[in-house]
Amino acid sequence: NDIEYIFSYYYNKMEYIRFSSSLGKYVGYNEIGVKQAAVWNKDLSELARRKAAKETYCKHNVDID
Repeated sequence: NDIEYIFSYYYNKMEYIRFSSSLGKYVGYNEIGVKQAAVWNKDLSELARRKAAKETYCKHNVDID
């Protein structure tokens, strides 16, 4: 339960959007990121894909480490 999956997009070394599994949604950090986060947060299949990534990547590998 204390595992967090974070998926971020960067451009020119600046983060502009992030998915956080603890929030369960995308968060934008600038004008473009906020607009894109709003679009992706409306897409339930996109959110389900990112939430499933926590199970796929994090929970699978935590037992290995």
